[in-house]
Amino acid sequence: MVVLDALSRRWSLRVLWELRNGALNFRALREASGNLSPSVLNTRLAELRELGVVTLGDAGYSLTEEGLELSQILLSLDAWAKRTLKR
Repeated sequence: MVVLDALSRRWSLRVLWELRNGALNFRALREASGNLSPSVLNTRLAELRELGVVTLGDAGYSLTEEGLELSQILLSLDAWAKRTLKR
């Protein structure tokens, strides 16, 4: 439930989506996420870092191994939803 709660918060999935291809600094991540407010982005990043799916390194924010695994799970969920909605 902790994971689902964190992922259900507004912008959490968008942040994960934008980090799927590699690290981004704060400004680039904010711009890629539709210029959401810096305070909201900071809050979501802190929550995702606490969850262990995002990390901050020299290149900026990126997905951890667990974050990469989670992104694959979310892509599988997306594929499932698309198949199911066609029925």
